[in-house]
Amino acid sequence: MRSQESEKSRDAVVLDDIDKAVIRELQVDGRMPYAKLGPAVGLSQAAVRQRVQRLIESGVMQVVAVTDPIMVGFSLQAMIGVRAEGDLRRVAEQLSDVPEVAYVVITSGGFDLLCEVVCEGTEELLTLLNDVIRTMDGVTTADAFTYLHLQKQTYSWGTR
Repeated sequence: MRSQESEKSRDAVVLDDIDKAVIRELQVDGRMPYAKLGPAVGLSQAAVRQRVQRLIESGVMQVVAVTDPIMVGFSLQAMIGVRAEGDLRRVAEQLSDVPEVAYVVITSGGFDLLCEVVCEGTEELLTLLNDVIRTMDGVTTADAFTYLHLQKQTYSWGTR
């Protein structure tokens, strides 16, 4: 993910209908060969290869492997709401350095930061909360919300 500072320093990229179609197709199958992707979006294989490369180089998209945490041994996911004092960016950087933390965002509202964690189980979550997050400079409280059931997770919002 890019920080907001880096987002401010670059211009927004305008996507045309073909760019959006390319992104939608790759969101369904990120390994789709250009020979199949091109005709699906109305371009030649060479033209769609250039489109994809431009979208990647501009930072609009990444093509990555997304794993199911449960299938690879991580049976517990949680969102942790963090209240902090002082420089929130510094606390966010500290949280970002923790391997179990998959997502960090500075927020407004009841919590100063939210971070999503992926753990092997409750003991790992306890250690993470007690020994790592709650002992960080600037952290005043950390509330864990364990996931009981994941109803929906999608990455298709980028082409609405």
